[in-house]
Amino acid sequence: MKTILLACAAGMSTSMLVQRMEKASQNFEGEFKIYAVSVAEVEREIEQNTIDIVLLGPQVRYEEGKLKAKLEPIGIPLRVIDMSDYGLMDGQAVMEKAIEIIG
Repeated sequence: MKTILLACAAGMSTSMLVQRMEKASQNFEGEFKIYAVSVAEVEREIEQNTIDIVLLGPQVRYEEGKLKAKLEPIGIPLRVIDMSDYGLMDGQAVMEKAIEIIG
């Protein structure tokens, strides 16, 4: 199972995108756990769970450098969700990009 963690300002705005990604995940091989938290909770999540990729909402892209410094050494990729994909809540496009990275 691959775990995809989305992070935004409060963990709320990504909930619809999570639902759309869960629906889109049926088009891909394998099982996926997809969930969202606030950006402040990312460090706790990576300590307590096995995370395959962290996707940042575009509204918290300013956190990218700080989080990347913590995630890269432990092998967890971090990407900012494309603003267009996020705005359209395009779960399929976000899933495709995440799977391209984590395999």
